[in-house]
Amino acid sequence: MPEQDTAAHRRTPAQEVAGFLRDRQEQIAQRWADAALFRTVFTHSRDEAVEAGRAVVDALAAVATADSVEDAESGGFHVVRDQLARTAAARARAGSSITEISSEVDALRPPVTELFLAEFPDAPAEHIRECTTTLTVLMGTLRLVVLETALSEGEEVIHRQRLQLLEVATPVIKLWDGIVAVPLIGTLDSARSQVVMETLLDSIVEQHARFAILDITGVPTVDSLVAQHLMKTVAAARLMGAECIVSGIRPPIAQTIVHLGIDLSSVLTRASLADALAYALGQLGADIVAREGAGSEYR
Repeated sequence: MPEQDTAAHRRTPAQEVAGFLRDRQEQIAQRWADAALFRTVFTHSRDEAVEAGRAVVDALAAVATADSVEDAESGGFHVVRDQLARTAAARARAGSSITEISSEVDALRPPVTELFLAEFPDAPAEHIRECTTTLTVLMGTLRLVVLETALSEGEEVIHRQRLQLLEVATPVIKLWDGIVAVPLIGTLDSARSQVVMETLLDSIVEQHARFAILDITGVPTVDSLVAQHLMKTVAAARLMGAECIVSGIRPPIAQTIVHLGIDLSSVLTRASLADALAYALGQLGADIVAREGAGSEYR
């Protein structure tokens, strides 16, 4: 029996695959550099694609050495999860779906299998079958790791985008020197209320504002939770040295607040944003005077 066959019988399929991956790391990385998963991410430098391929091959070899080819949580994958996350995120930003990314990872297996079969042309058929099965399972686990990472990265992107949308949907407007306003539109939940409070407080500091107006004309309903958020925002603004005015309380909302027994007696309120602005200007010593012949003075 050839020496190669004897060595094959001395090692388990996982050990055989691990040794093959280490010995043929460069060839595998070179082939993977031309695969869609790496080529479309590392568009400026093929060397970077090859280096990324080497790192993944090293991880696969470590997983095979530990005989944990079915374990997506194997320590061997930890060192490349960041790399896989960046790769998957880049493909997702390019418009690739999870199914497409899965297909791209699966396309990495044939080049490795071809190299493996060429490596042991005279090995027993049963041993080759066991090794190729192990290699297939290992590549399947890699695909699972990539998909988990892609999904996790996608959730993170969605979370960041949601926060960005909340910030865009909650602008703080400087109405006058020392006066800022937040026109609220839509439903207030805990996440958005936190963004409102943070952006308002930051604006109070930046603008040296003495008055902050929360206009809820565009808020469809007010319940006890929304009222609590408003009270907390008012209290936080006071701690920052600004007086907070809530404006735009429409009759249905006023009735709801009364029926709920919510006490807003400590909160300064005005019917409209214009009334709140007029009050704040008056407190700052600035009067609004109508044009001559257009009506009486409005303070």
